[in-house]
Amino acid sequence: MEILLLIAGLVLLVFGAEVLVRGASRLAAAIGISPLVIGLTVVAFGTSAPEMAVSTASGLAGQTNLALGNVIGSNIFNVCFILGLSALITPLVVSQQLIRFDIPLVIAVSGVVYLFSLNGAISRPEGLVLFAGIIAYTGFLIRHSRRENKAVQDEYAEVYGEKKARSPKLLLNNSGLILAGLGLLVLGSKWLVAGSVVIAQKLGVSDLVIGLTVVAAGTSLPELATSVVAGLRGERDIAVGNVIGSNLFNLLAVLGLAGSVSPGGISVSPQSLRLDLPVMVLTALACLPIFFTGRRIARGEGALLLGGYLAYTAWLVVTAVRG
Repeated sequence: MEILLLIAGLVLLVFGAEVLVRGASRLAAAIGISPLVIGLTVVAFGTSAPEMAVSTASGLAGQTNLALGNVIGSNIFNVCFILGLSALITPLVVSQQLIRFDIPLVIAVSGVVYLFSLNGAISRPEGLVLFAGIIAYTGFLIRHSRRENKAVQDEYAEVYGEKKARSPKLLLNNSGLILAGLGLLVLGSKWLVAGSVVIAQKLGVSDLVIGLTVVAAGTSLPELATSVVAGLRGERDIAVGNVIGSNLFNLLAVLGLAGSVSPGGISVSPQSLRLDLPVMVLTALACLPIFFTGRRIARGEGALLLGGYLAYTAWLVVTAVRG
């Protein structure tokens, strides 16, 4: 029964995220922002909604290890598995903006989260600081996008539709899609958390390990589907921007909100400090040299990222079985 609950939760999360992204992307078309910024914001935030729903629900339920593990595991999965697999399918070209600003920002925020965790918890005030960061980042991207030249705007219009399509019926329909997607995400997150916690207890596996593996991979399925499809369609800015934007959203918005609503903040286990958080920071650091090599992620580099994720997951499983 718990496995069915977990699977049903994952299905609702994936379907809900798809509905949410579709509605949000169409609404964003009226603003006229570029594919990279769409990937960093609308698509990234929409596909990260499952992480937001699961971690917030876990925080409210007192399952803070699950909330933290979900964020850490999702960020590692996004870079190593999703970018690795996407690059294996088709080499990914990396935007200069990502190299100059967004990747260093992911590294810096990952380091801040690690520093916040050193005392064994991410407190409510620290959660609020993180959440304020996503508001500032989104505002910066919107302002930056509005200064872009007409060529970029025309590229966006070709992919997503003309900016002039703003009928009240369209706005109402897409707002309905967003609300429906959010509703499915909330319900799916409740089922996923309930099923995964019960399974973890029965198997004797910690909430942290379940969050780092099953829940993290499950809630990252929308990012996986989006980046792979975007890469196959030649929209490589969206494929890479989706992953980077999702990681920033996970650290700032998901972890920030979960820390803010959790009664005692988010507790950080010794295992997370020893292994999982350092791996997350190293994963973010690994992006810079890979992205600098010809401004592209080659198939060989994708294979390295994918191999690193498989090794990390194998270590978690072996450690859990021995424990």
